[in-house]
Amino acid sequence: MVSVKILIRAGAATMISTAAFAADMPPQPMYPPPQPVYQPQPVYQPPQPVYQAQPVYQSQPVWEAPFISGTWYLRGDVGVGVLNFSEFDHSQTNPSFVWPSSWTIVQSDIQDAAIVGFGVGYEVNNWLRFDVTGEYRSKATFKVTGSYTQSCPGAACFDVNQGNYSSAVFMGNAYLDLGTWWCLTPYIGGGVGAAYNRITGIQDLGIIADGSTGFGLSNADSTSVNLAWNVQAGVTYNVTNNFKVDFNWRYLNLGSPISAVVYCQNTASCPGAQYTLKDITSQDFRVGLRWMLQPEPIPVVMPPPQPLASRG
Repeated sequence: MVSVKILIRAGAATMISTAAFAADMPPQPMYPPPQPVYQPQPVYQPPQPVYQAQPVYQSQPVWEAPFISGTWYLRGDVGVGVLNFSEFDHSQTNPSFVWPSSWTIVQSDIQDAAIVGFGVGYEVNNWLRFDVTGEYRSKATFKVTGSYTQSCPGAACFDVNQGNYSSAVFMGNAYLDLGTWWCLTPYIGGGVGAAYNRITGIQDLGIIADGSTGFGLSNADSTSVNLAWNVQAGVTYNVTNNFKVDFNWRYLNLGSPISAVVYCQNTASCPGAQYTLKDITSQDFRVGLRWMLQPEPIPVVMPPPQPLASRG
């Protein structure tokens, strides 16, 4: 019994001391403290390269020959000229001879002439250009028949005059280009210059009504320089920037050249006549080529943009 009591007393004492110790302890939380929140580390981002607009690439300067601009050009032309003249005037070196008052021209004709020409020009811009040209016009035979009744046995007498005409023409020209559509550029132009005219081999065959004949000829050729002018129109086909083909119509006035003196061969009272091809004109139809004295333009190539060095 003693032992049981002792145990009861010891247990009671232990409980009392435990309660007292618990009273001296600070209050404990009911729940455990919150755990710290995980903060992820920032991901390293490398700096991005900064792009800046690059300067526009400029092509290299175009080569130019000395004293030759990029707008100079050469030209060449070939064609045919349909010739005409308005009158076949006459004058005489023998003042004692009386020219028949009934003299009249009953028939006149002149052949066409072939044309070969060259020139150099300057293109100011895409609508205005100038050039100077020289051309040779081939020999063309002319034939004029005159009739008269004075001092003529029978109804009428005739004189058949025949000779050759040729010329070299030098012109200064100006042109207005009227715009370009589908590589075609119509234009108008005009010019003024000089014609070096030549009449050769002229002769006079007289046909008398009674069947007799007379004959005269010139022992010399004649040359003269006359004022010449033209108006023209055409169209240019632009094959490339530097090569062009012209199709051209031109009205050309060549002046009024005079023949050498024609002397009669079997008539003592020969008048010694000179003849004038008055106002020789030509309707010219030509095909021409033009070469621009400049290289083809170099295409502009844009290089890709280059990134700037990254900054750390």
